[in-house]
Amino acid sequence: MSNNNLSDALKMTVEEAKACQKKFEFTADKETVCKEAGKAVAEFTRMVVIPGFRKGKAPLKMIMSKYESEIKEELKRRIYSAAFQKITDDKTLDIVSYGMPAEKSALKLDDEYKFTLTFDMAPDFKLPEYKGIKVDVAPVEVAGKEVNERIDYYRNMYANYADIDVPAAKEDMLKVSYTSDFELPENASPALVRQVKSDNNWLWLNDPEMIPGAVKALIGAEKDKEYTFTAEYPADWRDAELAGKSVKYTVKVLNVQRRKPLNDQELCEKMQVESIDKLNETMKLSLEKELEHKHKSEISAAVFEKLSSQIGDFEMPPSVIEAEIEKELRQIAQSAVKSEADVEAFKKDIASHRKEAEKAALVKLRRSFICRKISQQENITVEQHEVDGQLKGMSRYYGYKEKEFRAMLEKTGGIEEMHLDILNAKVADFLAANAEVNSVKAS
Repeated sequence: MSNNNLSDALKMTVEEAKACQKKFEFTADKETVCKEAGKAVAEFTRMVVIPGFRKGKAPLKMIMSKYESEIKEELKRRIYSAAFQKITDDKTLDIVSYGMPAEKSALKLDDEYKFTLTFDMAPDFKLPEYKGIKVDVAPVEVAGKEVNERIDYYRNMYANYADIDVPAAKEDMLKVSYTSDFELPENASPALVRQVKSDNNWLWLNDPEMIPGAVKALIGAEKDKEYTFTAEYPADWRDAELAGKSVKYTVKVLNVQRRKPLNDQELCEKMQVESIDKLNETMKLSLEKELEHKHKSEISAAVFEKLSSQIGDFEMPPSVIEAEIEKELRQIAQSAVKSEADVEAFKKDIASHRKEAEKAALVKLRRSFICRKISQQENITVEQHEVDGQLKGMSRYYGYKEKEFRAMLEKTGGIEEMHLDILNAKVADFLAANAEVNSVKAS
């Protein structure tokens, strides 16, 4: 019996379970089970080797006795596979996830077998007209001031620090030696030691501060002078020994340095362009691309907001919602938990974190299901080369070998997440391209 014939032989009834969920009850009658069991036994007979018998010549009863559990597992696999095929062949069903089969009766090799498959279905809602939605969005325009600001950013970024003989200002760099009244514990880490006392260290007068209160205390500081101030360490400071403590510092300023912005010629050499005019042109084109991307995002966001309000509320699969909430909660935890103290604080406020995760999950799933429906109507799909390109870019960004990064994502389900992100982005681009945009001045 081929898989198609086995699929046809299975009797199936469908029951509406809860929101966006269907239960499929399957029955394989006695004749079907016996035929498929016979095929499974025959395959085992051909494959296995039993001492004293040539391959494929062992008695059937001996094969059945020795490999009964394996034969049953193989039979289940065949029947479940046929059941999945029977359901997925029905193109009217928009399936988003499924649960493991639940047995209604124990599998025997000579009797009927009943089991249930539960599938989560995509929400059923009506899409309004989504092409030609009218939105008001500010136009894209790159001003000369923005180009100059971008060039000045690079002047400072590539600038070298140079000694100065004037009082220190914010963003300056001080060479200092400092001590404190903090008593170091035994076996203190090198990082903790450097935090409370150091010779010939560099201290930047910017945020985030290396020592709390140092920026305010040392703005106006001069070379060869000494300063004292009290650092108030916050309760969530990275070094648990300092968390919540007040520490008095004495700082000797050895040198004051300030960035010396590059002139046009120096900047062009650093940026590897032939002239400042060419650099202006390059920066303008770069800004135009950035603003064009931002403009398109604003259009698609405005279109989606209008579209979503027209669709109204719809139910989503509870198990899918719960899985997405757990995913969002893990992301919140990864961001919030940096130390053992953070773990306890996170657990204490878990109800609030879960509420935040639930809100984010519902917004994300709603958007995904709307995009899913539009993609089906417009035949918008994700090609393999698009996933491969995204993988290549992300692996380079995070510093992994592409093969290792792919394996890691496959293990964690990240490939499916990436596929969904690409699809949603393509639908967003489609909505933006088909919108009626009224250009308005930004408020």
